[in-house]
Amino acid sequence: MSRLKKLWRLLPLLAVMTFLLTGCGDPTLSALQPKGPVASEQLFLMKLSLFIMVFVVIVVFAIYVYVLIRFRKRKGDNSIPKQVEGSHVLEIIWTVVPILLLLVLAVPTVSYTFKHSTNYNKDKAAVHVKVTAHQFWWQFEYPDLGIATAQQLVVPKDKIIAFELVSADVSHAFWVPSLGGKVDTNPGITNTLYLQADEIATFQGRCTELCGASHALMNFTVESKSQTDFDAWVAKMKAPVTVPATAQKGEELFKENCMSCHAVTANGPGVAPNLKGFADRDTLAGILEHTPEKMALWIHNPQDQKPGNKMPAFGKAAGGKLDDAQINDIVQYLQTLK
Repeated sequence: MSRLKKLWRLLPLLAVMTFLLTGCGDPTLSALQPKGPVASEQLFLMKLSLFIMVFVVIVVFAIYVYVLIRFRKRKGDNSIPKQVEGSHVLEIIWTVVPILLLLVLAVPTVSYTFKHSTNYNKDKAAVHVKVTAHQFWWQFEYPDLGIATAQQLVVPKDKIIAFELVSADVSHAFWVPSLGGKVDTNPGITNTLYLQADEIATFQGRCTELCGASHALMNFTVESKSQTDFDAWVAKMKAPVTVPATAQKGEELFKENCMSCHAVTANGPGVAPNLKGFADRDTLAGILEHTPEKMALWIHNPQDQKPGNKMPAFGKAAGGKLDDAQINDIVQYLQTLK
């Protein structure tokens, strides 16, 4: 069987696979399912440009097929076709039409580009968030509220969120596909962005700038809440944590081994992720299931889960100084950080 025939037989299978795979994926990680005004306007631009491209392709192919049929050589006709050097009418048409199509695309594109570049960082009605990208995690500070968190950004529904974005080390890029386009975070440079969520949900975020060994694992989430629930979350973040007697041994171990990097108070960013509210987060390190077993594995040797991150291994088998019982005590303490 020729190679061409084999390929022809595979085409139906490839077509079916293509349609099946288009249904895969996380709906909270898709720019094609917008959940905010910025993402909706950007999707409109994508649809508009796609419509214009499809329109041009259809028209060109229609003219092509028409010319092939209309001016094909007929039986018995051996005459030389009329030689045409040009047509002023056609030349005007195929010059003016592309210009009009470009204007149709350019006007809303330029308008939305300026609109989406609006800096809301001096708007008192907006929620202000400073985003700092690290290898390989995200730090979120709310300067007006006096709190900080990591990996899980919490925002109120239907309010503009004004971002200041920086990097603590190398270039990263902040992207929440369901809420809007991506923006680079660079060391020494502050970029701005605004987003808004139209519904209560949890959206997936990603780093989209190759930044090291665990670039693909530099995930975060954005949790949208009602204003009432957001206010309650802020109050809970500011409230002191009461550590039960059963977790005090773990607290001491945490202070001895982890406190130099991790803050557990709402107003302390720290050089590693702030752990205030850690027990209420959906994921561990942005990628792992939030369970005691996964926490213990992470503390034992973080490099097994996220290569290249800056947290050292604490398990004795990985070169650290803590045994399994001590690690479990720390895990028990971390579960109290609500």
